[in-house]
Amino acid sequence: MGGFLAQVTPIQAPEIDYAAILPMLIVLGAACVGVLFEAFLPRYQRWSWQVALTLLTLVGAGLALVVYLRDNPQQGVVTLAGVLSVDRPALFLWGTLLVLAFGAVLLIADRSVEPGGAFVSHAAVRPGTIQDRAQAARLGMQTEVFPLTLFALGGMMVFCASNNLLTMFIALEVLSLPLYLMCGLARRRRLLSQEAAVKYFLLGAFASAFFLYGVALLYGYANSVRLRDIAEAAAGTNRSDTLLYAGLGLLVVGLLFKASVGPFHAWTPDVYQGAPTPVTAFMAACTKVAAFGGILRVLTGAFQATSWEWRGVLWGVAIVSMIIGAVLGLTQTDIKRMIAYSSVAHAGFLLVGSIALTGEGLSGTLFYLLAYGFTTVAAFGVVSLVRTADGEATHLSQWAGLAKRSPLVAGVFTFLLLALAGIPLTSGFIGKFVVFSAALKDGMAPLVVVALLASAVAAFFYLRVVVLMYFSEPSPEGPTVSVPGSFTMVAITLGTVITFVLGVWPAFVLDWAGAGGFAFSTT
Repeated sequence: MGGFLAQVTPIQAPEIDYAAILPMLIVLGAACVGVLFEAFLPRYQRWSWQVALTLLTLVGAGLALVVYLRDNPQQGVVTLAGVLSVDRPALFLWGTLLVLAFGAVLLIADRSVEPGGAFVSHAAVRPGTIQDRAQAARLGMQTEVFPLTLFALGGMMVFCASNNLLTMFIALEVLSLPLYLMCGLARRRRLLSQEAAVKYFLLGAFASAFFLYGVALLYGYANSVRLRDIAEAAAGTNRSDTLLYAGLGLLVVGLLFKASVGPFHAWTPDVYQGAPTPVTAFMAACTKVAAFGGILRVLTGAFQATSWEWRGVLWGVAIVSMIIGAVLGLTQTDIKRMIAYSSVAHAGFLLVGSIALTGEGLSGTLFYLLAYGFTTVAAFGVVSLVRTADGEATHLSQWAGLAKRSPLVAGVFTFLLLALAGIPLTSGFIGKFVVFSAALKDGMAPLVVVALLASAVAAFFYLRVVVLMYFSEPSPEGPTVSVPGSFTMVAITLGTVITFVLGVWPAFVLDWAGAGGFAFSTT
């Protein structure tokens, strides 16, 4: 027995670069603290404590990120036994997630636009009734949404920095499960909100199964779930490629679902319409950033050597996504569903940059994600202000003549719609320009032509809203424009200003986005 014990090798703990992963630790740690706040604080204190904790967490994580960037200007590090890669793209994505989440949390925390807040946990009370108003006055805003937001954000940060497919799957569930709950918390149109949550959960579980089955097949092929090991096996093994391409296909389906790329977009319009608008803003901006961060890392790290075999398939997926988003967006009469189909079209544009697999494609896609995120958060902030007695006025006919009722709100929304359409002097134009330029340099001219045609078609339904606001007479019983609270005002102003700044001075962000490539574990 003594000889056997003498031969046992002690397990070495993995080296952890705490400075590199500190922003992620701050977010996940604060999410756990937020759960304790819900358990131990009196109800009347929870809103102020949760808002302060969440905003301070985002600021603190951002400062930790800036300090790490200042002290480590070179390529990133691979830490936690090769599970996480804190490289330049990951740091850019983390910074993007933090600033976009800051704007979305401001919308979530606002209690002035919707009395009592936009969220409720007591679904038995019918919205809009005297009992509902009394409950809102007595209980205030339901604050469970704040730790859920931080958990989802922490999962997104892990997801886009994962070097290991199993870790990526766990992060996918950590970011998805809170979102399923958040979608069902709307105070108004509660049945629609709960229906959206159920649809999102069922389709999300289905997509997660695709992802996990793909991971299993790739493990059978490469005997590893590390991206670099899969890449090495694909480049120099005599095993059957059936497992490789079947695993890649299933894995990509799960990723494209989360990015709302057509034809894997079925959840998007229903969930965008039914979820509370602040949650829709958070999903539309941050989830797309995390999903495309994962797509870029997986395609570059594990499958770049076999790109000539799968690129044609993703060409087709990008074309289908752009066509679905542009054409079906024309038929929508609900403003939130219209923006949802717009996001499907934008996902196709982003996929064009993602499959370029060049430095220009990487930096262009990262810039596009940041620009699109700020514009989307601000757009949904404006949507939350236009209201009737039943809640938000999301039917397009209710926006007729809005410029005569509130010229400022109509002007801001017009600018944001033009940015989504890609008009010059907006961040949307620069984003499309850099992505399409990278695709042209990589020999994807036919795909760029299709993207330009889809952009022209999509511009029509943006301009249709502008014409409706400025050249139609307002209905006498039309909606009113709520005076935004300070939180909503800051979120809309921040998104609008950055949309303009990135349209006229994009060099700083483009330089940061192109500062380096992915780092992958070799052990």
